[in-house]
Amino acid sequence: VPCPLRGRAGGMDLAYVCEWEKKPKSNHCPSIPLVCAWSCRNLIAFTTDLRNEEEKDLTHMVHIIDTEHPWDAYSVNSGHTEVITCLEWDQSGSRLLSADADGHIKCWSMTDHLANSWENTVGSVVEGDPVVALSWLHNGVKLALHVEKSGASNFGEKFSRVKFSPSLTLFGGKPMEGWIAVTISGLVTVSLLKPNGQVLTATESLCRLRCRVALADVAFTGGGNIVVATSDGSSTSPVQFYKVCVSVVNEKCKIDTEILPSLFMRCTTDPARKDKYPAITHLKFLARDMSEQVLLCASNQNNSIVECWSLRKEGLPVNNIFQQISPVVGDKQPMILKWRILSATNDLDRVSAVALPKLPISLTNTDLKVANDTKFFPGLGLALAFHDGSVHIVHRLSLQMMAVFYGSSSQRPVDEPTLKRPRTAGPLVHFKAMQLSWTSLALAGVDSHGKLSMLRISPSMGHVLDMNMSLRHLLFLLEYCMVTGYDWWDILLHVQPSMVQNLVEKLHEEYMRQNAALQQVLSTRIVAMKASLCKLSSSTIARVCDYHAKLFLIAISCTLKSLLRPHFLNTPDKSPGDRLTEICSKITDVDIDKVMINLKTEEFVLEMTTLQSLQQLIQWVGDFVLYLLASLPNQGSPVRPGHSFLRDGASLGMFRELMVVIRIWGLLKPSCLPVYTATSDTQDSMSLLFRLLTKLWLCCREENHITEPDDALIDECCLLPSQLLIPNIDWLPINDGIISKLQNKQLVRLQFGKAPGLVGHTVSSQFDAFVRAPGQPKIDHLRRLHLGTYPTEECKSCTRCGCVTMLKSPNKVTAVKQWEQRWIKNCLCGGLWRKMPLSYS
Repeated sequence: VPCPLRGRAGGMDLAYVCEWEKKPKSNHCPSIPLVCAWSCRNLIAFTTDLRNEEEKDLTHMVHIIDTEHPWDAYSVNSGHTEVITCLEWDQSGSRLLSADADGHIKCWSMTDHLANSWENTVGSVVEGDPVVALSWLHNGVKLALHVEKSGASNFGEKFSRVKFSPSLTLFGGKPMEGWIAVTISGLVTVSLLKPNGQVLTATESLCRLRCRVALADVAFTGGGNIVVATSDGSSTSPVQFYKVCVSVVNEKCKIDTEILPSLFMRCTTDPARKDKYPAITHLKFLARDMSEQVLLCASNQNNSIVECWSLRKEGLPVNNIFQQISPVVGDKQPMILKWRILSATNDLDRVSAVALPKLPISLTNTDLKVANDTKFFPGLGLALAFHDGSVHIVHRLSLQMMAVFYGSSSQRPVDEPTLKRPRTAGPLVHFKAMQLSWTSLALAGVDSHGKLSMLRISPSMGHVLDMNMSLRHLLFLLEYCMVTGYDWWDILLHVQPSMVQNLVEKLHEEYMRQNAALQQVLSTRIVAMKASLCKLSSSTIARVCDYHAKLFLIAISCTLKSLLRPHFLNTPDKSPGDRLTEICSKITDVDIDKVMINLKTEEFVLEMTTLQSLQQLIQWVGDFVLYLLASLPNQGSPVRPGHSFLRDGASLGMFRELMVVIRIWGLLKPSCLPVYTATSDTQDSMSLLFRLLTKLWLCCREENHITEPDDALIDECCLLPSQLLIPNIDWLPINDGIISKLQNKQLVRLQFGKAPGLVGHTVSSQFDAFVRAPGQPKIDHLRRLHLGTYPTEECKSCTRCGCVTMLKSPNKVTAVKQWEQRWIKNCLCGGLWRKMPLSYS
């Protein structure tokens, strides 16, 4: 493994590699062409061909991994008869398109919202015509990141919405879903997904004179049009551009095309290089929503050259004769669109793959200047992989080198220019497909042996920054993920244990500067983000449990409050849940029954079966309150889970409201109350806990005026263990993902299909005290049901927090369904679900 060079080369290093096990009968070999795609939820899809030695036939496989558990690849026989030529994720990152060399396009989606179970639901076909370019239609959502505003307090200023029209809209302006593809014979095909699941497909030729299309790419304009770029593969032919308009007429899809200005690569008109690069090997728009900038690469057997072009409006100079006849013409020059070259590289080694940034960074002059001054480069670099195994990151406008990674087979540059690099015998291992992550902080490559490599890319491209600046860069990208809802795993690759405390505090400060409405929208996302940050440092590991418990508390509180119904039909201005919150915060009485009297009890009447079905959730609330109060006397130890709740007025207030609701429900159906094991028969445990909880809540209900709990309260809490049996809280397991093993910057080697042993994980050892040992009974963390030591039910676990729950619901009551709907698609922390093997114990 190469040691990363300092300076220029310090910008990239290998985080992990994952390879296929060699089997005697069948093995995975890289498909040609090999394709991969990276979704905004940090799922990576890539292709291999499964070669069966006996029958000598190839199966075209698609593999989907989440970057946190790369060994757990979900491999599916794609059913494509010919090699897969394109893979494309949609904007939500939960559906995948695959297209092959026989004109078949398939759309894959998750079965039961599981990231390791996929099915092909719909598709389209242009029989026998290989697909060379594929894209989802644009949904009209486009953000711009303004680096110059990274110090602004408002998220709306840092990440502004750009006016952008969807490719096609349904009634009422809702974007219509669908995809567009270009085939080798010069056809463009569009498929639209109607809300009822029907697919409308239309196919049209790009222009009257159809010619072979060897390379193509698709981009979108702000006005809702589609631009297609094509090349026949020869650098002596022009690169053609077409405008495509899609519409729906009488329930049928209609395509109109129009020719746009074309261009010839400059290397073909340059006398010194006239016939040097006969083939165009890469043709890409710089971004899906930047149709006015295109990247071209021309190659011969050993070398390549890369050019960047942009489409400009230019005035057409008018001949003097016309100016004399009509002065009006002379004043106003007619405008035309023309392609102009922005930049070009010198002769390079042969390019094997290109990866473009997906971060929609604003490219105004001020933004570029601030980015350069603060050394913030994510989104400004694109990656080029070479046949000698190296990777360069070059600036997307100037094509100047920003960082370099030397693969295991590529030679270090030698100082003396006279030494020619000897060509090693046989082809070198190199990346055949690469993708940048959504924040451009990581790069995934699949090489010519089918091995997957994950590279870290430093936000400053290896420039050494002071701690404060590094934190600001990471914070800016974390906020971007918080606003967009994208997964932030690739940012965690760069977080050192010493940064965690600072990042969490700064993230909270930035969040508190937003308006109340936005805070409410992001309230659970920020808690999940803090939890995943705290996992990375041994000093904050206990707080991970608190954040997950807080997410659970927020969800329970919302669900239970939503079950309350106003008594009269003419609904009052406030819902019963809001009124409960208002009354509980106004009446600070320590006696639970005095608080209860102020509520309209008829709003709390529910069916008996409903109340009984909620008992496990109610029990968790009761247990947690008891655990918190019992841990108040030794509050000096922040390494214990639960510690942060003792100072969190908002959460204690929620617990207090829930205790009141539970008390009222207990009058209707005593068996739904939490069960406590008390030493005396006459003791009213609920009111005792409520009294102590209220006193603690009063100490910290105002955030900027927190007082210490008085000695009397601490004394009473010291007595709790002698009055009630303190329960064991089932904290979430510290998760089994890869991220915590990558912090010491050592390369981790993995194998598909084999989970790595938990070796060298320092953080988890301190934590085993709180988490169940392997032989102990398992628990469904979201339903709070015990599953036994060897669960017989199929379970799913969260890729982000490791929370485990059963796949099928054991209870059909409406209230339980309402609770389960909260986490059917994603875990409460926003992570993806993956199905667990039955033997997970």
